[in-house]
Amino acid sequence: MENQNEIDKATPKSRAWNKGKLIGQKPPLQPKHVWAIRTRLQLYNKVRDLALFNLAIDSKLRGCDVVSLKVADVAPHGYAIDRATVRQRKTGRPVKFEITEHTRQAIDDYLRLSGKVPRNLLFTGRRGKDKSLTTRQYARLVSQWIASIGLDASLFGTHSLRRTKATLIYRQTGNLRAVQLLLGHAKIESTVWYLGVEVGNS
Repeated sequence: MENQNEIDKATPKSRAWNKGKLIGQKPPLQPKHVWAIRTRLQLYNKVRDLALFNLAIDSKLRGCDVVSLKVADVAPHGYAIDRATVRQRKTGRPVKFEITEHTRQAIDDYLRLSGKVPRNLLFTGRRGKDKSLTTRQYARLVSQWIASIGLDASLFGTHSLRRTKATLIYRQTGNLRAVQLLLGHAKIESTVWYLGVEVGNS
């Protein structure tokens, strides 16, 4: 009978899914990082990317929801509205968010350039006008934006954009319930974990 140690040595070990990767929550962007990315996208005339980045920050949506947006969700009359409501794919819960002036301007510029109408998908890529960006394409874009301002892209991700405004609002107000609603979390505990705050400090 083979010794168990010999069996263990002979059995090829599978590579750990997280080997060489940083795991855990991705931090939010700081306001200076947001403005640096916006400035760079404007400088290089990345009209779609600027609208995508700004809307991701404002909406606080998950990546799967950002790429699934239709023009009608944020510009039902052909121009960006002040507030929008989107039903999340993961939870089925609707979330409301404000669309700030600079984001509305970026969306309007993008719509003029692309010729998109309310029934169209908002953010499309090389696959065609009837195919949205994939979450992987979106993640690659986020990495490019992060790296373009000199940050280590491996430290951030699409959830960094989702967390950015939520974290800022919490720091300004200390209102976890408000942030819970903005993020569309069913439980306050999820918001506490997501923001990485101590319950005693809330």
